[in-house]
Amino acid sequence: MHGTLILGLALIAQAAPLSVSELLTNADRFNAQPVTVSGSMSRFREHFTSSGTRYYTFDFGDGTQTVLVISYEKPQCQAGAATVEGTFDQVKWRARVSYSYEQIRARNVICFRGHEPKTK
Repeated sequence: MHGTLILGLALIAQAAPLSVSELLTNADRFNAQPVTVSGSMSRFREHFTSSGTRYYTFDFGDGTQTVLVISYEKPQCQAGAATVEGTFDQVKWRARVSYSYEQIRARNVICFRGHEPKTK
């Protein structure tokens, strides 16, 4: 019984949304992992791949740091408070100079208007 309770509490603790700053501060730990992140959307953009597939990007921040989000489904909102569920990627490569960037491949964007969340 106690083991089940502890496991349940551990799962609840893992489900709590991260801030963008927490995510980026621990980028190596979260690389290629599913994440739930709370923040604010800005700079919403629509794009098309060379094969014509539509996708969307936006900046997602917490007032301190910002990460790029890529979504193949159009979120219900284009700005404001939201929670993003997806996979975090930290890409690093070295040419003459070292480069890196971070992004979240969103599978769900939950928009908050007032106190009610609105999904996809």
